[in-house]
Amino acid sequence: MTKKQKKVLIRIIISAVLLVAFKLICYLAPVNKYVELVLFLIPYLVIGYDILKKAVHGIFHGEVFDENFLMAIATVGAIALGEYVEGAAVMLFYQIGELFQSYAVGKSRKNITALMDIRPDYANIEQEGGLEQVDPDDVEIGTIIIVKPGEKIPIDGIVISGESTLNTSALTGESLPRSVKAKDEVISGCVNLTGLLKIETTKEFGESTVSKILDLVENSSMKKSRSENFITRFSKVYTPAVCIGALVLAVIPPVVSLIMGNPAEWSKWLIRALTTLVISCPCALVISIPLSFFGGIGGASSRGILIKGSNYLENLSKAKYVVCDKTGTLTKGVFEVTDVITANGFTKEDIIKSAAYAESYSSHPISKSIRDAYGMEVETGQVTDIEEISGHGVKADIGGKEVLAGNLKLMNKYNIDSSAGKDSIENALGTLVYVAIGGIYAGCIVISDVIKPTSQQAIAALKKAGVKKVIMLTGDAKKVAEQVAGKLGVDEVKSELLPADKVIEVEKLLNSKGKDEMLAFVGDGINDAPVLSRADIGIAMGALGSDAAIEAADIVLMDDDPAKIATAMNISRKTLRIVHQNIVFALAIKIACLALGAAGVANMWMAIFADVGVMVLAVLNATRCLSYKD
Repeated sequence: MTKKQKKVLIRIIISAVLLVAFKLICYLAPVNKYVELVLFLIPYLVIGYDILKKAVHGIFHGEVFDENFLMAIATVGAIALGEYVEGAAVMLFYQIGELFQSYAVGKSRKNITALMDIRPDYANIEQEGGLEQVDPDDVEIGTIIIVKPGEKIPIDGIVISGESTLNTSALTGESLPRSVKAKDEVISGCVNLTGLLKIETTKEFGESTVSKILDLVENSSMKKSRSENFITRFSKVYTPAVCIGALVLAVIPPVVSLIMGNPAEWSKWLIRALTTLVISCPCALVISIPLSFFGGIGGASSRGILIKGSNYLENLSKAKYVVCDKTGTLTKGVFEVTDVITANGFTKEDIIKSAAYAESYSSHPISKSIRDAYGMEVETGQVTDIEEISGHGVKADIGGKEVLAGNLKLMNKYNIDSSAGKDSIENALGTLVYVAIGGIYAGCIVISDVIKPTSQQAIAALKKAGVKKVIMLTGDAKKVAEQVAGKLGVDEVKSELLPADKVIEVEKLLNSKGKDEMLAFVGDGINDAPVLSRADIGIAMGALGSDAAIEAADIVLMDDDPAKIATAMNISRKTLRIVHQNIVFALAIKIACLALGAAGVANMWMAIFADVGVMVLAVLNATRCLSYKD
């Protein structure tokens, strides 16, 4: 509990004790009504002085119709009519409900803060005589910082020495540690688990990943959902309407009764009007709806899903079309050797080794994938006379033998017969690197982008979550795209697209979907910024540390697991279910109690339940948004 909450609790206890004590005194001994009024005003003012103060402040500042005004009018009116115990009790139970609500909201915020407790307190800089702890804000780009085991990495950078494993769960929601060594990039917010790391910073603290994530989560409440906006507009109309209705109930029936020659019974109708004021307080809706969305966003962030606002969380529940970029989203976006087709008596080892040596000086991703497949150190002293042939490949002398590695045009240029194994090559999917050794065609290396292990499961989960159609867009050749699409089970594939073509395809889908249906685009967030911005919901995949993704997307998945898309949708739908439950429950109870209050069946005690009880139940229901089980 906070200091403020403890003070309110002390006031509640004092007021409750005084209320019971004075009630006993008045029951056991005859007390003058003026003395009784003074006695019950003490617990009333102990518990309600701040509500009365806020109500007066609101009147003078033009904010008349709020819950403080309703409670002040209702309780002061009850006391004026001689209902001293009821007036004080209503204020007491209202404050108990407010304390409970404050505690529940504080606990929700604390849970989210704990889940997102990634802000580092200091950075270690080497100085003469040891390490000095400094504020991360004061660390400049290019500074060497030391991160010891158990400490958070304070700023994004590159490891210059040391090996360790990092806990990235606060960022990605994944418990599996990540290994790092020299030359690896690391991001702020991760916890160093094992070895000592020396890191050269590449960003200022304000621009680092941890700062951007914290800013994103903290500002998510600024973008309100339609449900929240509806409740705000509703309460602005509802509260004045109820006040006017209560006034009508207090005046019209007695006047009509007088006209008909009957007693007016002003006090009876005034009590009914005051009861309806207590019942009508919209706390349950005004508090529980934003709390539900806040909980949903917090629950998602604990799983590495950052949602920029409750409007995006709400829209995600209506997503019926999911458009996915292929490379980096459904596939790893990293070239790997997937097959080696041999010819003319050469072995796979001969082909891979010769190609790795020939490509030893190239920085191209395909060259790197060949060297990775070789897996051993290239003896560069054996490689001479390297010649890059633009648009064809490379020629080199390796240990006295001429080696060619490149496309089919390179083979044709040097009159190499590459017809051997033609059938296998035609069925191969991916980029082909033809290799000739000593003027003889040796075979072909197939390099392709590997499908992520969870992609197929992710597509199935999206369809189970109610998505009508999953579409894959790619710049790859039609043959490759269709094979990947077939393996994954996507409904439609568009291949050989330029970035501008992807926008056109998304535009077509946006124009063809239903009015209340949403389209989500999932991309890597770097090359897909125009499409992310154009879609109803832009989801950046595998965007850990990507500034472009965090800026362009509405939702950021902090690791590259496509299964998180369906998780985000399910969290969204659970949140919306709870929001709708609270709206229906609160309105149903209030309408029923208002009718009973106007009819004289509901008294002040039932009014307390309709206000405080409903609010407590709605807040408890809203806190369920914080947790989500697959």
